[in-house]
Amino acid sequence: MAESESGADKSEEPTEKRRRETREKGQIARSRELNTLAVTLAGAGGLLVTGGSLANMMMGLMRFNFSLPREALLDEGSMVLWLVDSGKMALDAIMPLLLTLLAASIIGPIALGGWLFSAEAMAPKFSRMNPLEGLKRMFSPKALVELFKALGKFFVLLLVALGVLISDKHALLSIGSEPLDQAIMHSVQVVGWSALWLACGLIIIAAVDVPYQLWDSKQKLMMTKQEVRDEYKDSEGKPEVKSRIRQLQREVAERRMMAAVPDADVVITNPTHFAVALKYDPSKGNAPVLLAKGGDFLALKIREIAQENKVTLMESPALARAVYYSTELDREIPAGLYLAVAQVLAYVYQFKQFRAGKGKRPAPLKDVPIPPDLRRDE
Repeated sequence: MAESESGADKSEEPTEKRRRETREKGQIARSRELNTLAVTLAGAGGLLVTGGSLANMMMGLMRFNFSLPREALLDEGSMVLWLVDSGKMALDAIMPLLLTLLAASIIGPIALGGWLFSAEAMAPKFSRMNPLEGLKRMFSPKALVELFKALGKFFVLLLVALGVLISDKHALLSIGSEPLDQAIMHSVQVVGWSALWLACGLIIIAAVDVPYQLWDSKQKLMMTKQEVRDEYKDSEGKPEVKSRIRQLQREVAERRMMAAVPDADVVITNPTHFAVALKYDPSKGNAPVLLAKGGDFLALKIREIAQENKVTLMESPALARAVYYSTELDREIPAGLYLAVAQVLAYVYQFKQFRAGKGKRPAPLKDVPIPPDLRRDE
């Protein structure tokens, strides 16, 4: 198990924030051996595919430069043009191979870790110029791993090279007795296949290095329990700050809620523990909306504001509890309470008509129908 600089065990998986910040710094898994393998394989493959045309074009270039007319040799301007033409011919000959190597040099690094451009990783780090830090890196476990990788690469390539030389011994000896054109083509073929076999030898090194780089990168990302807690505090805020924010949010919500009580059609009470303020506006919705609700001290405050603004107060303990627990602020009441609230609003309307001298005093409501799933007992 990895340890931090403080000695604590890094036993926790890295958080998404830790992964993101590490990637922004350019600290992701990379394998030099995979990059070398990709470039070597591409070079060997490109040499085998384009080797014939490359050899023919280079032989043509040699003939072109060794068949200079006497006039060109004596004319400095002609020599410059001749040199430019020779450069174009050489570039045309080697361009396919160069493009192949360029593609491999781009694909190799992004095959492990993906595409990444980090300005922070490119910035100069003056700490690397510290001799003590340099000595520490030289004798670090990572340096030891790199040493073993280099030795392993050396012995693997040595064995592959010996095998290639032994297998191509007769082909190499026969080149000396072949005509020039045939010998050049044969040489390109032998070099291409030899490079391909050497590149295949690098597969063994890359197969060991890639899993190690992935493991090493993950170990560096691992976090201690304290680091996880500190990151949570930084991202979510300290508990006391969060508590203060929630308190301020509640105060703002309460002020907004109290400001809406005067617009209510009725305030239904428990009568002391709960109070809910309802308003029904047919033009804005199909059901009454909860403007305010509260318990204990907040319920008392709602009743006081309702009395000051001559909003009808009505005691219905079961309905007050049902609305309080089932409905959020500024939301319509659930369908199960439509009938009960409709009876209350009808009573309020009849009572207002009575107070205005336009009707008889309505009979007090006794029990309003509340579905069992919405009923809340104290």
